[in-house]
Amino acid sequence: MEITQGVRFDTLGLSDEILRAIQKRGLEMSTPVQAGCIPPMMNWEDVIAKAPTGTGKTFAFGIPIIQHIDPEDESVQAVILAPTRELAMQITAEMRDLAVFCTGVRMVCLYGGQPINKQIEALKKRPQIVVATPGRLSDHMKRRTVRVDTAKTVVLDEADRMLDMGFIHDVTRILDKMPNRKNLGLFSATISREVMDIAWVYQRDAAEITVRADEENKPDILQFRMDIPYDQKTDAMVKLMEDGDLERVMVFCNTKGSTERAAKFLQMRGVDAQCIHGDIPQSKREQVMKRFREGKLRVFVATDVAARGIDVDDVDAVFNYDVPDENEYYIHRIGRTGRAKRHGVAITFVSDYPSKLRLDNIAKCTGSTILNVKFDEDGRLVEVK
Repeated sequence: MEITQGVRFDTLGLSDEILRAIQKRGLEMSTPVQAGCIPPMMNWEDVIAKAPTGTGKTFAFGIPIIQHIDPEDESVQAVILAPTRELAMQITAEMRDLAVFCTGVRMVCLYGGQPINKQIEALKKRPQIVVATPGRLSDHMKRRTVRVDTAKTVVLDEADRMLDMGFIHDVTRILDKMPNRKNLGLFSATISREVMDIAWVYQRDAAEITVRADEENKPDILQFRMDIPYDQKTDAMVKLMEDGDLERVMVFCNTKGSTERAAKFLQMRGVDAQCIHGDIPQSKREQVMKRFREGKLRVFVATDVAARGIDVDDVDAVFNYDVPDENEYYIHRIGRTGRAKRHGVAITFVSDYPSKLRLDNIAKCTGSTILNVKFDEDGRLVEVK
């Protein structure tokens, strides 16, 4: 079933506490993915939802989960799996917002890179909702610090990404430990073969919800490419930021070394820039992301691990310092801008022939219109004819 319209939240039969939390966020109308997923999940039906990033998937499964929680029952009632710690933390923050008026609803976020003892202490408080990365949840299950066999709802968010990252064995082991499960929600930007395999084995008569990136919910993003020598990328970024008055910018690189270099070159030119990648300690990563979310950091440089992990509605522009290796990475990278009905800009730098071929292929496969631009003699941005 393809959903193109949202509905009013107060027509969905939600509790007063949840409606108050939604109103506190200034929302009246749901997004299409929420309109499609909330009713079947409230009826304990399995759901498989295909929707672009940034369309409100967390509320689509979060609202039914919180609605179903019995605060008197101290066992785990819902498990949400996410591919990265950043996404797990973001989901937890949004779920806490939803549950702000629901007394007795407790949740915990479990991910690698954080001391396990701290998480064990949090688990002793008997949370009913567990948000976790598959690897860390498996660790806790082996240590018997958490029991998930009581869970009634399970959600795999960014299911395609999770299975691509090699978590399939962890995910299936976790699902096999939940015999009392009433419903399973699969939320994904693309429905890959692996996602279909999980659906076939673990779901029954699932409600299939598709939200197309149509004109209504398609991000408004102008896409440009700039053919430029490698050593001129930083100066080009600084000039584009100054000329375009860009206040909040994300820069994506393919490698850890590239993120370090890009951030350092920007800092040398007086730009407030910081980077995150897999080798940076978790506490530092959280600190950088928090600064960026709060608008206190102008440029956030990252590898693709952060592409799905940060949810900021008003990123003015995305720079692809390196052309991404995967078509899907390109879509997720540029999807950080042009959100919440704002205009966005994405600029990809091309420094060699293989990168040119890769970007041509991305444009063809994703149906993107990417305009070729350069600086003219007066330093103005013009289209290359």
